[in-house]
Amino acid sequence: MKLEELQVYQLSMEIGEKVWDIVIGWDYFLKDTIGKQLVRAVDSVAANLSEGFGRYHYKEAKNFSYYSRGSLYETKTWLTKAYNRNLINEEEFQIFQKEINNIGVKLNNYIKTIGKNK
Repeated sequence: MKLEELQVYQLSMEIGEKVWDIVIGWDYFLKDTIGKQLVRAVDSVAANLSEGFGRYHYKEAKNFSYYSRGSLYETKTWLTKAYNRNLINEEEFQIFQKEINNIGVKLNNYIKTIGKNK
């Protein structure tokens, strides 16, 4: 299986682009404070999956998947802050919450499968 075939990876990449499209329109102060943190967190979800996948050892793959899950929850916090500060509207916030929850379920399921054949 290729990394790009993992649905959790695909969804992580998609949410990263959606967040980027919103943050890129913010003014300098907002980008420099919340924006950078939010983009780094959401991009780390897919990046850590990639790094773990590329290690070719199930223990490292699992460890990096845990990092990915941590970044997913960090993303949730930064999106909540963005919503509380009126940087994203309620509809965007609710859509992101559903996507994060969906990715979280898929990520947990992926973690459970890592190393099963070892």
